[in-house]
Amino acid sequence: MADRNNQAQTVDKDWWRGAVIYQIYPRSYQDSNGDGIGDLKGITRRLSHIASLGADAIWISPFFTSPMKDFGYDVSNYCDIDPIFGSLSDFDAMIAEAHRLDIKVMIDLVLSHTSDQHPWFVESRASKTNAKADWYVWADPKPDGTPPTNWLSIFGGSAWQWDTRRCQYYLHNFLTSQPDLNFHNPEVQDALLSVTRFWLERGVDGFRLDTINFYFHDKQLRDNPGLAPELRNAKTAPAVNPYNHQLHLYDKNQPENLEFLKRFRAVLDEFPAIAAVGEVGDSQRGLEIVGEYTSGNDKMQMCYAFEFLSVDPLSPAYVREVLKDFEKAAPEGWACWAFSNHDVVRHVSRWGAGISDHDAHAKQLAALLMTLRGSVCIYEGEELALPEADLAFEDLQDPYGIQFWPEFKGRDGCRTPMVWESAVPNGAFSTGKPWLPVPARHTVRAVDVQEKDAGSVLHHYRRFLAFRREHPALAKGKIDFAHADDQCLAYTRSHGNETLICAFNMSERAAKLDLPAGEWETLSGHGFAAERDNQKINLPPLGAWFGRLA
Repeated sequence: MADRNNQAQTVDKDWWRGAVIYQIYPRSYQDSNGDGIGDLKGITRRLSHIASLGADAIWISPFFTSPMKDFGYDVSNYCDIDPIFGSLSDFDAMIAEAHRLDIKVMIDLVLSHTSDQHPWFVESRASKTNAKADWYVWADPKPDGTPPTNWLSIFGGSAWQWDTRRCQYYLHNFLTSQPDLNFHNPEVQDALLSVTRFWLERGVDGFRLDTINFYFHDKQLRDNPGLAPELRNAKTAPAVNPYNHQLHLYDKNQPENLEFLKRFRAVLDEFPAIAAVGEVGDSQRGLEIVGEYTSGNDKMQMCYAFEFLSVDPLSPAYVREVLKDFEKAAPEGWACWAFSNHDVVRHVSRWGAGISDHDAHAKQLAALLMTLRGSVCIYEGEELALPEADLAFEDLQDPYGIQFWPEFKGRDGCRTPMVWESAVPNGAFSTGKPWLPVPARHTVRAVDVQEKDAGSVLHHYRRFLAFRREHPALAKGKIDFAHADDQCLAYTRSHGNETLICAFNMSERAAKLDLPAGEWETLSGHGFAAERDNQKINLPPLGAWFGRLA
């Protein structure tokens, strides 16, 4: 385990601000034993790839003991490793190797709910009088036997499941096998904070908190109001999901959460240089909640909402709108932006319809992401510009996709295995049959192929992360927008004595852009080429230009 005391004087407590965090979905990263499922030893083997990118940290999706109904997001033991991923000693070895490579390790804590196989729930459902009877959200039916409220599950249907042992309903915001913990019970909070300490003492550098705004429910069990059709959007659930028909006032987003987040932060502050990023899932109040959760210096260091993970088209105006809205909603806060993750269609496919130059588009999106104000999450395979995989129904594993097929195909298309070597079966992910198919159009984009091509997307990510490190304004500076129309976007990033300008042509038509007043010198080392004519920039299709105020 890590010696925190020896690190205390040397670690930068502010390392997370502007950090680039590489997300690993462990089932799909690297299999070390041929069972078709990625594992911790596989991650350790491939950490050198992440180090070569220049990422500051990794975020690993859940690897805890689980029946895997939701592939690890249904935890049955918070303090052990599921055997399919390895052992605690494998985890310790991975931490040691990551730290040797100067990579921080953040893990995914799923605190809002557990598996129905967790011993806490097994005891809770046994009777109404046992020691953990109130550890989950139980409620009597309405007089007619129907659920206590109209709350809906993100995975479809009512958020309440009838239990014949207690003759009561229990709350589940996701699968019926994922009962929600009762955060109104201080014992539950204490148990979860003990879990947090367990992993901090094991050497982790931080956490990604799953569904952070779902922790508390309304104690009065009031019904959610409906939403008019014109007010519905699909930021946190697919358009075909009736979850979008409600304004979620009472099943999540409760004010009591702020006090728990302060307790959580106090535990983090017992250790040097720990950081947490919260996932805020709400279609109407996402950025507002981010502002609440990151205000002051006593809750989350950073959060992200779904603005850049949703189906909304990416345009210069939309980028400016989101960043402006964030500044307004969270003037004290710090964002962590992501374009892709394990829950959404890969962004090169989501935003790439009609784009003829796939790689140029991927390179520009990477540059855009890494020059926005905030920290950055990169999802495995993004550095290869992997498109969304198109899977047959019989190959699906995701219960979400199976439920809403074919209008919504679920999350398996972004979870297919990482591809390392093009000429090796399964892209060298596994010597066995992978848990999800490896598409042929992915293997041609394997790491070994792109290593040989200096112009590849992989090398572009490396160049741009190095460019970001060379210019602190890109990681920590303020942002001011200079231009946004239907084609072009430009903004300045300022920190200390450095002011940079970042200009993008987000269309496939050539464009001209006027620079703001001032003497701007052209910067190199980022991989883009654009001609400059005094105060005008001639931006090629999907091009970019970067300058510094002299």
